[in-house]
Amino acid sequence: MAKLIVSKFGGTSMGDAECMLRSAEVAFRQNSSMVVVSATSGTTNDLIALGTKAEKGNWSECEALLVKMQERHRKIASDLNSSVDSNKKLESLFEEMHSLAKGVQLLRDCSVKAMDALMSLGERMSSVLFTEAMATVLKNHGSLKTAQLLDAREVLKTDDAFGKAKPLTAVVATHCQRHLPQIRDMKTVIVTQGYIGSTEEGMTTTLGRGGSDYSAAILAEGIAADILEIWTDVAGIATTDPRLCPKAKPIPEISFKEASELATFGAKILHPATLLPAIRKNIPVFVGSSFDAEAKGTWVRKEVDQHPLIRAMALRKKQILVTLSTPEMLHAHGFLFQIFKIFNDHKVSIDAITTSEISVSVTLDNSELLNKKLISDLSEIADVQVEENLCLVSLIGNNINHTSGLGKDIFDTIADINVRMICLGASKHNFCFLVSEEQGAETIQRLHKKFVEA
Repeated sequence: MAKLIVSKFGGTSMGDAECMLRSAEVAFRQNSSMVVVSATSGTTNDLIALGTKAEKGNWSECEALLVKMQERHRKIASDLNSSVDSNKKLESLFEEMHSLAKGVQLLRDCSVKAMDALMSLGERMSSVLFTEAMATVLKNHGSLKTAQLLDAREVLKTDDAFGKAKPLTAVVATHCQRHLPQIRDMKTVIVTQGYIGSTEEGMTTTLGRGGSDYSAAILAEGIAADILEIWTDVAGIATTDPRLCPKAKPIPEISFKEASELATFGAKILHPATLLPAIRKNIPVFVGSSFDAEAKGTWVRKEVDQHPLIRAMALRKKQILVTLSTPEMLHAHGFLFQIFKIFNDHKVSIDAITTSEISVSVTLDNSELLNKKLISDLSEIADVQVEENLCLVSLIGNNINHTSGLGKDIFDTIADINVRMICLGASKHNFCFLVSEEQGAETIQRLHKKFVEA
């Protein structure tokens, strides 16, 4: 029996008609049953700008953005020789985009719910176009398969946390069975949107930036796929960012746990949450380049053959170190609970943490510092010190916390670089620490030369 494959293509793979046709060729060659697409390159940013400018009442600038996006998508439609039906769908989406922007401008209010509705249009427009590209490729190959457009909102149901909605996994599976009974007949290629969903009441939601990978994984889980493919502009996962280290090496395979750590701590290839649905159902994930489909790419699996001490390295920039100090911590219980409750109340995620007798240090993304109320609430229970312009260096591998001499090798290699915080022990797959942002790249380069290039 043929395997059920879900293929996801990113924004660069949707860049223009040529990119779409190339991606459709990849989907055909892979025998994909479902294709999940992102918005065309730059469209999501334009939609955010549209909502922001409309809220400020800058309608002339909004009109310029509307024209820009319409021309971009009409050009692709023209190059694809889109059908009358597809062109009508596209024009309808343009009208919706105009109406939403005008409503925001009149109300001078772009709520998170309104922004979700606006931002969903990027994927909804690109999926109309890609359905045409897929149909063209199927026809050119003489295939009897048809390309069918699916509104992801019909099946990908979420809660009502607009802007960063959480998929309702069990509900998604039920809707997939109801709306996609033909998915295993191998006669249809379903084209749908990443990043978007809807509440059970039908209100449009988004999964947050980078959510296209996640939604592809949720849909793969929902239809019980055999393989999930993530197609980007990079041929798989490398030992580190090639822009930092030209000698970065491609990784043929990596375990779910290693890849999860790598994604969480800075690698750009995968959205950090992408692997969760795949891990739940043990769905192998392939990461490859739609621009170089012949390249080997990277397989992410539950079990792998090789278990190197250091598999890869990641650099997470714009980190902040928040240190909370108070003598009341000494021999007292409940203090950590108070700290975590405050972070929980503000819905702020902590990346790494260390403690001493009277201090707790945590790392946060730079954007979280914009929440001044968080700092104010923390200041009520402890003295708060904030250090900015830091980056988190992570070494990802196996048995890291049970390998003697590793710490010495690491810190001998960067002996003249000051380390602000070390986090080791919670995971056998990760050793991470903070350094100044200006020394982050050099730190990665030295460690990569020591542990990977040697």
